[in-house]
Amino acid sequence: MAFDIDKFAATSERLSWDDLDLDHFRKNPLSADSLRTLRYMADVEYHTVCYTRDLLTTPSHKENEMTTFMTMWNREEFWHGEALAAILEVHGITVDYDQLRANRLKLGWRERLDPVKQGLLGKIVGSDFVAVHMSWGAANEYSAVSAYKRMAELEQDPVLAELLKRIAKQEARHVAFYVSQARERLLASKKAQKLTRFLLSKVWAPVGSSIMEVDDVKFVFGQLMSGEEGRKAAVKLDQNISNLPGMSGLTIFQKALDGLGIRADSVGGSSAGSVATA
Repeated sequence: MAFDIDKFAATSERLSWDDLDLDHFRKNPLSADSLRTLRYMADVEYHTVCYTRDLLTTPSHKENEMTTFMTMWNREEFWHGEALAAILEVHGITVDYDQLRANRLKLGWRERLDPVKQGLLGKIVGSDFVAVHMSWGAANEYSAVSAYKRMAELEQDPVLAELLKRIAKQEARHVAFYVSQARERLLASKKAQKLTRFLLSKVWAPVGSSIMEVDDVKFVFGQLMSGEEGRKAAVKLDQNISNLPGMSGLTIFQKALDGLGIRADSVGGSSAGSVATA
């Protein structure tokens, strides 16, 4: 079934969390490890505007469905960051734009050149590059849904779990769009399949890798994806990507975990250092 972009736009709304008792965390504070992971998640959600900026340098921005989705998606991701930031605020951790901007500036030329490189590649490859963007987005959104669910399981706090459940539900809508678009475009072009497979296998990295310090990436994915259950989640994510046309056999998530030194035989840790599961 084709994705109904008009229905998506009409039903896009701010994430509801005003009914949740955030004062609950004053008596039941989250662990330091979980707060570090939530901070990572909040930063990633707030950085969505950078991904949107990159998209505007490619052929994707010329299509009405894309621009409609990206507008709604950008708002919803911001609201996710806003909700996570509210929980962090209760714990005395403030997330502000000046700090996020400072983090981006630390990336230097890497941050400035990324949209340029994508723009040039998009112009050279043409419409087939849209398939790459949609497949890439599908991988990121699949992993976001998985990460929020894993976080809820690990922390086992009822208020946090309810919020993360609501965020994951909205993220699932994003998955539906990306997968629908990716499948349609990959089916239409063998060239797009080859290009997408090459870039996913050679370039794709876990969400946040391009904007966060390596130690933070290892820490967060060590907490969420280490051990037997974490590896099972990674296998499931890889299966989702493998179901896309031309992507059979790709193991980008398991490969990424191996590259970060996150072991399948450990619980809440990685070779980079100890990580508690809360």
